[in-house]
Amino acid sequence: MQATVGDRLHVHSRSVGLEERLGEILEVRGNDGQPPYLVRFNDGHEGLVFPGPDCIVEPRGAI
Repeated sequence: MQATVGDRLHVHSRSVGLEERLGEILEVRGNDGQPPYLVRFNDGHEGLVFPGPDCIVEPRGAI
């Protein structure tokens, strides 16, 4: 997985009834776009994320 600042991280729900999460990547701390990523989620929370198989990176500008 590779990302750049401004890309969006989409975390799919792993269980029925849980919401999907969407956030903006603020900082890439790994080498060559690799995780971990500092992410600000739509609810305002920020956190360091090591994305798993339930995550995808949406390039900046993609809808």
